[in-house]
Amino acid sequence: MPEGLVLIVNLVRAAVRTLVFLIRNIVPVSVASALAWLGYRFGWTVPVLLLVLVAVGLSVWAVADRPSAVRWVVRPARSWWRRVSVYRRDWQPVLVTAGLTKVHKGREYLPSLVRVRCGPTSDRVLVRMLKGQAPDAWEKVSVNLAHGFGASLVRVRDGDRPGRIWLEFVRRDALAEPIPALPILDPADVDLSGLLIGRQEDGSPWRLRLLGTHVLIAGATGAGKGSVIWSTIRAVLPLMLGGLVEVWAIDPKRMELSFGRALFERYGRYSDDPKGGMVELLEAAAQDMNARAERFAGLTRSFTPTHEFPFRVIVVDELAFLTAYCPERDLRRRAESALAVLTSQGRSVGYCVIGAQQDARKEVNNLRNLFPDRIALRLDEDEQVDMVLGDGARDRGALADQISSLPEVGAGVGFVRLETSPDPVRVRAAYVSDHDIRAMVAFALPDVDVEGAA
Repeated sequence: MPEGLVLIVNLVRAAVRTLVFLIRNIVPVSVASALAWLGYRFGWTVPVLLLVLVAVGLSVWAVADRPSAVRWVVRPARSWWRRVSVYRRDWQPVLVTAGLTKVHKGREYLPSLVRVRCGPTSDRVLVRMLKGQAPDAWEKVSVNLAHGFGASLVRVRDGDRPGRIWLEFVRRDALAEPIPALPILDPADVDLSGLLIGRQEDGSPWRLRLLGTHVLIAGATGAGKGSVIWSTIRAVLPLMLGGLVEVWAIDPKRMELSFGRALFERYGRYSDDPKGGMVELLEAAAQDMNARAERFAGLTRSFTPTHEFPFRVIVVDELAFLTAYCPERDLRRRAESALAVLTSQGRSVGYCVIGAQQDARKEVNNLRNLFPDRIALRLDEDEQVDMVLGDGARDRGALADQISSLPEVGAGVGFVRLETSPDPVRVRAAYVSDHDIRAMVAFALPDVDVEGAA
């Protein structure tokens, strides 16, 4: 190629790159240009004074309305800075080392960095993948990406359109410390489609839906299943007192739910009888559910709790005892049949089953596919993650087998996979202590001796 043509091509490339840089950084470039012009035209005192006034205005804004200042100023500025100083700077070497680039006919093709959004504990990076590339290729090298960009963990999420993905870089663990029991809300603030029971990894509230679904909680001993259960009961307590919600508790271990026995017997039902009482409670629930279905048939397709037909939450603390470990085969068969009826037909008529279990194997609970929403707390083996949350959940970042076994660090920490989304979300349930449970019972039953009931 003639030297003149090479020079022209290089000049065109430099001009294009400069134009792209100016467009991508239009705001900081415009501000810097305006300050430079003011300094040249009126002296440098003017731009310095202007910067001081802007700093004072931003400080007043931050003091007067910190959330809006963070949303509109701090986070965009931090996102731009981390995009330039972290991701844009190391983008090519990290992706080349991770094997995410392609070379064709001597030309290197690099995935595009589209957008960066910074949160309190993590960064979300929108990436335009190469043509023909799939998200699986990024999931396989997530550890490489985490080390390359100085993050503790990277998760791959679906993007806003085909060919794009979100990379979620976790900078620090926002769930490392226990969350105290959440306050009891007013009945008007309780929403059965989104009960506040803890916090998500990005700092936002963790809201658990009960209306129109069933929830399966799986976790090893000491993983914090009780935190999820009692946080849920605490969240619905105002509606229990108002007669719009009933909690029917089944407690094979006679340890976890027995603290609230008086509460359940007043505003629902309770059984810890291994000789048939727990199974009879399940069968009574299934029978009442069928009666409701017959009553509502042809009249309504959505359920609204009333005093005549309250929303019923069936809490089974150790589901595996009823479906696998109960020594009497007839009781296991009856329990499994009742649970199958409740989980397959109960959602539309105001029934929700919350089942907790330690063993994730299908032979222990072959009804797990009837639970649309599932929570995986700390598990013993990596294979159990996909057993609980579904195939591919661990590859998408649900590392439930790596949750700390130290109660103060890992109890109540888990991953949620909802019916409406394939992406698991890391969460932590608030810790409801024995004292908090006794206070709940005393609040709901002021005429009952709490110590004696416990």
